[in-house]
Amino acid sequence: MQEIPVEWKKFSYRGKSLEELINMSMDEFVNMLPSRQRRSLRRGFTQAQIKLLLKIRKAKQRLAQGKRVVVKTHVRDMIILPEMIGATVAVYNGKEYVPVRIVPEMIGHYLGEFSPSTKIVQHGEPGLKATRSSLHIGQK
Repeated sequence: MQEIPVEWKKFSYRGKSLEELINMSMDEFVNMLPSRQRRSLRRGFTQAQIKLLLKIRKAKQRLAQGKRVVVKTHVRDMIILPEMIGATVAVYNGKEYVPVRIVPEMIGHYLGEFSPSTKIVQHGEPGLKATRSSLHIGQK
Protein backbone atom coordinates (compact mmCIF):
# COMPACT_ATOMS: atom_id res chain seq x y z
CA MET A 1 0.00 0.00 0.00
CA GLN A 2 1.18 3.50 -0.86
CA GLU A 3 1.60 6.25 1.74
CA ILE A 4 -0.65 9.25 1.06
CA PRO A 5 0.23 12.81 2.15
CA VAL A 6 -1.98 14.29 4.89
CA GLU A 7 -3.43 17.14 2.77
CA TRP A 8 -4.98 14.61 0.35
CA LYS A 9 -6.85 12.47 2.90
CA LYS A 10 -10.19 14.36 2.68
CA PHE A 11 -10.47 14.08 -1.11
CA SER A 12 -13.21 11.93 -2.64
CA TYR A 13 -14.15 11.21 -6.24
CA ARG A 14 -17.77 10.15 -6.75
CA GLY A 15 -18.01 8.98 -3.16
CA LYS A 16 -14.72 7.05 -3.11
CA SER A 17 -11.72 8.14 -1.08
CA LEU A 18 -8.26 8.46 -2.63
CA GLU A 19 -7.10 5.23 -0.95
CA GLU A 20 -10.05 3.33 -2.43
CA LEU A 21 -9.33 4.78 -5.90
CA ILE A 22 -5.66 3.75 -5.75
CA ASN A 23 -6.52 0.19 -4.64
CA MET A 24 -9.39 -0.14 -7.14
CA SER A 25 -9.01 -2.24 -10.28
CA MET A 26 -8.82 -0.42 -13.61
CA ASP A 27 -12.23 -1.77 -14.74
CA GLU A 28 -13.97 -0.49 -11.61
CA PHE A 29 -12.29 2.91 -11.96
CA VAL A 30 -13.19 3.21 -15.65
CA ASN A 31 -16.87 2.62 -14.81
CA MET A 32 -16.81 5.69 -12.52
CA LEU A 33 -15.54 8.10 -15.20
CA PRO A 34 -17.64 10.34 -17.49
CA SER A 35 -18.63 8.82 -20.83
CA ARG A 36 -15.90 10.37 -23.03
CA GLN A 37 -13.08 9.22 -20.74
CA ARG A 38 -14.76 5.84 -20.18
CA ARG A 39 -14.99 5.24 -23.92
CA SER A 40 -11.38 6.28 -24.46
CA LEU A 41 -10.02 3.97 -21.74
CA ARG A 42 -12.16 1.01 -22.84
CA ARG A 43 -10.55 1.24 -26.28
CA GLY A 44 -7.17 0.81 -24.61
CA PHE A 45 -4.02 2.87 -24.28
CA THR A 46 -1.97 3.98 -27.28
CA GLN A 47 1.74 3.13 -27.41
CA ALA A 48 2.64 6.70 -26.43
CA GLN A 49 0.30 6.55 -23.41
CA ILE A 50 1.77 3.23 -22.27
CA LYS A 51 5.27 4.70 -22.56
CA LEU A 52 4.20 7.74 -20.51
CA LEU A 53 2.67 5.54 -17.78
CA LEU A 54 5.89 3.53 -17.51
CA LYS A 55 7.95 6.76 -17.24
CA ILE A 56 5.63 8.08 -14.52
CA ARG A 57 5.92 4.81 -12.55
CA LYS A 58 9.73 5.04 -12.75
CA ALA A 59 9.63 8.70 -11.70
CA LYS A 60 7.43 7.88 -8.69
CA GLN A 61 9.94 5.21 -7.61
CA ARG A 62 12.76 7.74 -7.85
CA LEU A 63 10.59 10.27 -5.98
CA ALA A 64 10.28 7.76 -3.13
CA GLN A 65 14.11 7.65 -3.04
CA GLY A 66 14.16 11.43 -2.60
CA LYS A 67 14.99 12.44 -6.19
CA ARG A 68 12.72 14.98 -7.88
CA VAL A 69 11.93 13.91 -11.45
CA VAL A 70 9.92 15.74 -14.12
CA VAL A 71 8.59 13.61 -16.98
CA LYS A 72 8.34 15.45 -20.32
CA THR A 73 5.60 14.43 -22.74
CA HIS A 74 3.68 15.38 -25.87
CA VAL A 75 0.76 13.09 -24.90
CA ARG A 76 -1.94 15.67 -24.13
CA ASP A 77 -4.79 13.15 -24.50
CA MET A 78 -3.73 11.02 -21.52
CA ILE A 79 -6.44 10.73 -18.88
CA ILE A 80 -5.15 11.33 -15.35
CA LEU A 81 -5.35 8.11 -13.33
CA PRO A 82 -5.09 7.69 -9.53
CA GLU A 83 -1.63 6.08 -9.84
CA MET A 84 -0.28 9.29 -11.42
CA ILE A 85 -1.01 11.44 -8.34
CA GLY A 86 2.04 13.15 -6.89
CA ALA A 87 4.06 13.07 -10.12
CA THR A 88 5.16 16.17 -12.02
CA VAL A 89 4.62 15.99 -15.78
CA ALA A 90 5.86 18.64 -18.22
CA VAL A 91 3.20 18.77 -20.95
CA TYR A 92 4.10 20.23 -24.36
CA ASN A 93 1.78 23.02 -25.51
CA GLY A 94 3.19 23.47 -29.01
CA LYS A 95 5.94 25.85 -27.97
CA GLU A 96 7.29 24.82 -24.57
CA TYR A 97 6.85 22.28 -21.78
CA VAL A 98 4.49 23.42 -19.03
CA PRO A 99 5.12 21.66 -15.68
CA VAL A 100 1.95 20.18 -14.18
CA ARG A 101 1.96 18.71 -10.67
CA ILE A 102 -0.78 16.09 -10.56
CA VAL A 103 -3.14 16.40 -7.59
CA PRO A 104 -6.24 14.30 -6.76
CA GLU A 105 -8.70 16.91 -8.06
CA MET A 106 -7.34 16.28 -11.58
CA ILE A 107 -8.48 12.63 -11.71
CA GLY A 108 -10.51 11.94 -14.86
CA HIS A 109 -9.30 15.05 -16.72
CA TYR A 110 -6.91 15.12 -19.68
CA LEU A 111 -3.28 16.26 -19.28
CA GLY A 112 -3.78 18.80 -22.08
CA GLU A 113 -6.38 20.68 -20.04
CA PHE A 114 -3.65 21.92 -17.71
CA SER A 115 -1.28 23.11 -20.42
CA PRO A 116 -3.06 25.77 -22.54
CA SER A 117 -1.92 25.74 -26.17
CA THR A 118 -3.25 29.21 -27.05
CA LYS A 119 -2.79 32.61 -25.44
CA ILE A 120 -5.37 35.34 -24.95
CA VAL A 121 -5.15 37.74 -27.88
CA GLN A 122 -4.11 41.25 -26.85
CA HIS A 123 -4.04 43.58 -29.84
CA GLY A 124 -2.03 46.77 -30.09
CA GLU A 125 -3.44 50.25 -30.26
CA PRO A 126 -6.34 50.74 -32.68
CA GLY A 127 -5.96 52.68 -35.93
CA LEU A 128 -2.52 53.45 -37.19
CA LYS A 129 -0.06 50.53 -37.02
CA ALA A 130 -2.79 48.21 -35.71
CA THR A 131 -2.28 45.73 -38.56
CA ARG A 132 0.14 45.15 -41.39
CA SER A 133 -2.47 46.35 -43.92
CA SER A 134 -2.70 49.78 -42.29
CA LEU A 135 0.96 50.41 -43.14
CA HIS A 136 0.08 50.48 -46.86
CA ILE A 137 -1.27 53.79 -48.17
CA GLY A 138 -2.90 53.56 -51.57
CA GLN A 139 -2.19 56.09 -54.33
CA LYS A 140 -4.99 58.33 -55.62
